[in-house]
Amino acid sequence: MDASTALKLISDSSLKQDPPKFDIGDTVRVQVRIKEGEKYRLQAFEGTVIARRHGGVQETFTVRRVSHGTGVERVFPVHSPVVDSVEVIRHGKVRRSKLFYLRGRVGKAAKLKEQL
Repeated sequence: MDASTALKLISDSSLKQDPPKFDIGDTVRVQVRIKEGEKYRLQAFEGTVIARRHGGVQETFTVRRVSHGTGVERVFPVHSPVVDSVEVIRHGKVRRSKLFYLRGRVGKAAKLKEQL
């Protein structure tokens, strides 16, 4: 077995069977598995998906929210065991694949229209 075949087998086994279905501009709630001591708990991070990158095993998505007046962004790997679930709260109507322009907007200007 050559190196590319071995890498393909590893990458296929690392993929989630049913990856979450969401798009850019959607407001999502990501349940993240946090380890505290010996126990695990779920922590929710809710915000707008502003980017998706790469593909396959290393695919990631960036979620942005404003917390106490400060913008907070987190990058999550789609196929990571740390990401327990991704729940779509609402679908946003956008015409871009990356929404980095939201970083410079505050208040109502940073809102996206809802896709019906």
